[in-house]
Amino acid sequence: MLRNFKQLSFIFLITVLFTACSIKEPIVIPKESDIAELSKKANDNFLDQNRATNDYFTKYFKPWDSSKVSYPKIEAMWGQSYKFKKVYLENHRLATEEWFKKQIENSNFDEYNVLPKKAIMLKNANVRVLPTNSPMFYDPTKPGEGFPFDYNQNSLIKINTPIIVSHLSKDRAWAYMESSTVGGWVEIGSIAFVDDNFIKEFKTTNYYVSVKEKFPIYDPIFREYVKVATIFPKKDDKFLIAKKDDNQKAIISYINLNIDEVEAMPIAYTSENRVKILNQLLEEPYGWGGLLNNRDCSSFTQDFFVPFGKYLHRNSKSQTSNGKYLDMSKMSIKEKKEFMKEYGVPFSTLVYLKGHIMLYVGIKDNEPLVVHNIWSVRLKDSSGRKYRNIIGKATITTLEPGKELKDFDEDNNILRRVLGITVL
Repeated sequence: MLRNFKQLSFIFLITVLFTACSIKEPIVIPKESDIAELSKKANDNFLDQNRATNDYFTKYFKPWDSSKVSYPKIEAMWGQSYKFKKVYLENHRLATEEWFKKQIENSNFDEYNVLPKKAIMLKNANVRVLPTNSPMFYDPTKPGEGFPFDYNQNSLIKINTPIIVSHLSKDRAWAYMESSTVGGWVEIGSIAFVDDNFIKEFKTTNYYVSVKEKFPIYDPIFREYVKVATIFPKKDDKFLIAKKDDNQKAIISYINLNIDEVEAMPIAYTSENRVKILNQLLEEPYGWGGLLNNRDCSSFTQDFFVPFGKYLHRNSKSQTSNGKYLDMSKMSIKEKKEFMKEYGVPFSTLVYLKGHIMLYVGIKDNEPLVVHNIWSVRLKDSSGRKYRNIIGKATITTLEPGKELKDFDEDNNILRRVLGITVL
């Protein structure tokens, strides 16, 4: 009898736990017809695409036109400030003073910009804050901390990206580099050094951009899963990537790509193309700083616009400077909705709140809608316990995702926290 009681108690406990963790997602609009209808209301002429694309490539190739990494040394060393914080490593144990001392010593910043070299990315690679693959978490026991929020993950950089390298770590396993959008540490095996002859051959002035997400390329063996917004120079009927020789010098390699994978850049900013690119990005898993070859909120908005020739900065706050910023911080929730309806331009307006950015796509059922790659919605139960509803992907929501959930926390309503919009 006691045994049966224990079994029933166990089953009841498991049922409660699974019920507590089973939270429906915020409202989304998964139908392609809905997205297409919204896209038709966008302004096809908001962007001078030829001018924007010329500006994009000026920035894209800037590392090869530079003589050194542009950041002041003290700015490049910003990640070392984590030594003053409580940081947990992959084993959920606190990083020690000795651990930080080892990373800082290996960073070798005495050699910063002493002998800079131009280079190129051979693969998609993580850009790290410190020269190590060890993650750095804040308290992993708290909601919204731990995986995927690895604070040693600065960004993801794509194959074929031009970079300039300041110096190598002491163990020569890492290179501190700068691209057109990001700076930090990449593993030495992910780059090759370029010379003037390589640069001249690579800059064909005939550039194509990937319009398909995570398709494989081969040279002749597998090289990478290519992400939307990856750039490929074209020569004759072949596309260019780099590979390295035994001295880690870059040499040109020619590959084949399918017609559904890349298109001449910029692609026309039409309703059909907006839907095509958006459908490639929707449902992709959330990746803090590009972790696991995925996207976070700002790389989502950034990569959406690249095929059209529009350059955006890498992080959410910086992207507010890529157009006309309109402040909404003093408005009520109702006023913000009305403001969005009046001044938001579908598919060319960014919606900003601290730490997050979204793309406004129009109105349905009198609600402003956004598309964004989002990790979670913050909730609070009747006892005051805070927890997260994990979304963990790129999706379309209202400006108040999670409002239909029982434990919706009005204090953490995303719309309440919206600070402004940027019309690109």
